[in-house]
Amino acid sequence: MSRRSRIGLFAATAPIFAALVFWGLAGLPDFGHYNHPYGKLLSRAAPVDRHTSNVVSATTFDYRGFDTLGEEFILFASAMGVALLLRDVRDVESRRPYDRVEDDAVQLLGILMVPVTVLLGLWLAAYGYITPGGGFQGGVVLAGGLVLLWAAGRYRAYRAASPIPLVELAEGVGAGGYVVVGLAALVSGAPFLQNLFGPGHFGTLLSGGSIPFLNWAAAIEVAAANVLLYNEVFEEYALSLRSRR
Repeated sequence: MSRRSRIGLFAATAPIFAALVFWGLAGLPDFGHYNHPYGKLLSRAAPVDRHTSNVVSATTFDYRGFDTLGEEFILFASAMGVALLLRDVRDVESRRPYDRVEDDAVQLLGILMVPVTVLLGLWLAAYGYITPGGGFQGGVVLAGGLVLLWAAGRYRAYRAASPIPLVELAEGVGAGGYVVVGLAALVSGAPFLQNLFGPGHFGTLLSGGSIPFLNWAAAIEVAAANVLLYNEVFEEYALSLRSRR
């Protein structure tokens, strides 16, 4: 398809999609005025039944934990599919590390922000069922900490901090760990993903029963999948830079 054809197709379809988006936004309730029976029911039940003060995480990893398992495997399959497709068109020589030249101040700021971002990601993941956050949000922030190394012009440091075999292993552990928690419940004679550890103490890390394990499995999977995608995209970018030299 030519460039003119792509632009024409976009011009013809963009107004339709824009209208659908604005139509959907117009139907949302005003901020702070949510009025739905399921939300109110969960807000009352989760703190008492699951001892989690973050009702969103209780819903994600308990009340609809099986749906979350599907989301994890969608991300797993997507990341692996992108990696397999992109690696197939690159040879070994094209994978040599390539550092971009950046301003010293930009490099320093990026490097200083790496530990801050990683710490924030760990905090969001660890306390995600107590305070706002969770495994999905924490995993994205953790991956973002590594991206800062690349953004600061330290491509070699980024590759050293995210070796592909370890990242792929972490992605498998995250996705598989979620399944293991569910299978443990089945082995005990309970339904899949049934909470086997009790609610614990409200407002502490020892609360939520199996929710913390599922939360960390999601964090590992999301972080690894994002880093894997970044690896492949950055490889393509580095290859394009080398081809111009």
